[in-house]
Amino acid sequence: MIADKNRAKRLYHRLFFTGPTMLAFFAVIIVPFLYGIYMTFFQWDGISSSMPFVGFSNYAGVWHDDKFWTSIWLTVKYVLATVLLINAIAFLLALLVTSGIRGQNFFRTAFFTPNLIGGLVLGFIWQFVFNHFLVLLGQKYGLPLFDKSWLGDEHKAFWALVIVTVWQYAGYMMVIFIAGLMSVPKDVIEAATIDGAGAWKKLTRMVLPLMVPSFIVTVFLSLQRGFMVYDVNYALTNGGPFGSTVLASMHVYDKAFIRYDYGMGQAEAFVLFFLVAGATLLQVYLGKKMEVEA
Repeated sequence: MIADKNRAKRLYHRLFFTGPTMLAFFAVIIVPFLYGIYMTFFQWDGISSSMPFVGFSNYAGVWHDDKFWTSIWLTVKYVLATVLLINAIAFLLALLVTSGIRGQNFFRTAFFTPNLIGGLVLGFIWQFVFNHFLVLLGQKYGLPLFDKSWLGDEHKAFWALVIVTVWQYAGYMMVIFIAGLMSVPKDVIEAATIDGAGAWKKLTRMVLPLMVPSFIVTVFLSLQRGFMVYDVNYALTNGGPFGSTVLASMHVYDKAFIRYDYGMGQAEAFVLFFLVAGATLLQVYLGKKMEVEA
């Protein structure tokens, strides 16, 4: 009897503390996700009261949508570029601000600050930088690289988007790397120093292998944000020039809300979800196999 009362009391406490959170999670995440899957089997323009059942024809349409796969390929290139640059620069910044230089706390704050700026605001700020400041600089000092706005060039606009993304997220990933560097056992580094290991050997043979858990987190976050980016893409280039920077999320949004093809848009969003989930799961699996213990 007492055991039953204790069990009921524990269940009540669990429901009391986790119930609202679980309810919100189901209402905001699970239910819309399931409803989105349901909509992939119908054709709907978002206005009409009728929703004809079309079965798997939306998924067949995804397969034949060349613009969607072009946006996917462009997104993959964008993700590869941003993931490599974000993590490389963030790790170097973390090494810098943990090296004991004067004012390192100030630099930590300064490098992290861009992450606090919203994506839309960030895009408009850098739009001004690329369209006016850099062009003025290039014309004044005769720099061919900046004599025209990057946002008006089909090839340079992509790299402008990469630069802004790296500038935004490198400081955030730096904080994660700082935590990883602080957790590296000091006795391991001291033992390597006593054995005569130089700075490069200590970094590559000791620090980097022990930083794998931090890299798993940062690569996971940068992968996820790279595949799902929309706000910076919209504010900086709006897919231009001539549709050369339309990433996958923007294409899906345009399909559903601009062209009013909700069924096809949901099907493409579902395909994008599986691509992102597969890439992140593979990354975590490979990262876990690389982990070592001190």
